[in-house]
Amino acid sequence: MTHTVHPYAHRLGVIRDWKSRWFAKTPREYRQNVMADAAIRRFLKKRLRGHYVTSVEIERSEKYIRVLIKTSRPGLVIGRGGEGSTKLTKEIEKILRTVPGGPHKAVRIDIEEVRSPESQAPVVAYMVAEGLEKRQAFRRVLKQAAEKTMANRDVEGVRIAVAGRLGGAEMSRTEEIKKGRVPLQTLRADIDFAREEAFLPYGKIGIKVWIYRGEIFSDKQKAKK
Repeated sequence: MTHTVHPYAHRLGVIRDWKSRWFAKTPREYRQNVMADAAIRRFLKKRLRGHYVTSVEIERSEKYIRVLIKTSRPGLVIGRGGEGSTKLTKEIEKILRTVPGGPHKAVRIDIEEVRSPESQAPVVAYMVAEGLEKRQAFRRVLKQAAEKTMANRDVEGVRIAVAGRLGGAEMSRTEEIKKGRVPLQTLRADIDFAREEAFLPYGKIGIKVWIYRGEIFSDKQKAKK
């Protein structure tokens, strides 16, 4: 009780599915797959920063590894004539070779476009980070991001928190803005959550974003309604 849990992990198996979908036959294979997934995610987080990526999902079959990248700007990732995605595939295959005993499988990248990016927490978090990196006043950045998010019809609440040396202050502190409602304890609440970092000359500023997009009901409950 009273422990803070990750809003996505808290709803796994209720309204959320796993972001890595595969089965391992042995504990050793499981360990290698987890290490490979972590390496892919670390690389993509660094490589696709600023490409408005909302999530990375990994699936495995006997012959290949499928990486599904969801982004609101697919053109940036795909590149001219598919050059970007081809280069990205080769880079991921190279990363997998560095994993000790990792799976030497072919990599297939699928890119999916996300509608209404302002209702996605990773996009909003990056927008805040971008504003802070441009040396804008943090309160103005928070207010603008919250208003843009609430302008979406499917968004019912937003909460944005920033922590660090805000405004270049000597002492770090935490500030947050909240609009609407964000029911973190309700399991059927569709809450999107993201963390981001803004890199500033005097240190990093951490950003957390929660977005509430209404409740998800099962088909039976929908029929009753």
